[in-house]
Amino acid sequence: MENPDYIGAYALTEGDDLTVTIESVKRETITGNGGKKEDCTVAYLKGLKPMILNRTNMKTISKIYGTPYVEDWAGKQITLYIAKIRAFGEDNVECLRIRQQQPQKPELTPNSEKWQQAVEALKTGNVTIEQIKSKYILTDKNEKELCK
Repeated sequence: MENPDYIGAYALTEGDDLTVTIESVKRETITGNGGKKEDCTVAYLKGLKPMILNRTNMKTISKIYGTPYVEDWAGKQITLYIAKIRAFGEDNVECLRIRQQQPQKPELTPNSEKWQQAVEALKTGNVTIEQIKSKYILTDKNEKELCK
């Protein structure tokens, strides 16, 4: 089902993954179909609509990051995908699920699309090499090249 206020399976193409960053997680009252109100855990995602977290997805985040405390999930990345499950008395209901492992960082190389942006950001002092290394895999050789 589509809900214009929250991200759902309808926001992805089947077979594609979407890696997102959690900005915060809060408990709030959600008004569902027919005006029914329900207390839910909601993950606010950087640059996207928030996601209502069910128990399955909360357990997955807790497992991959080693903490059940939602306060610790801010800044963490998760990878969303579409799963088909049995729900509401029906088979093959599409839902959002979270991959069971932390997303892998891409490698930053001189041939990478983001290389020149990283060079410029370092020159202007907008970012540090440590900030770049937190988002990308950077070999020692490429780190030296980037810092020139």
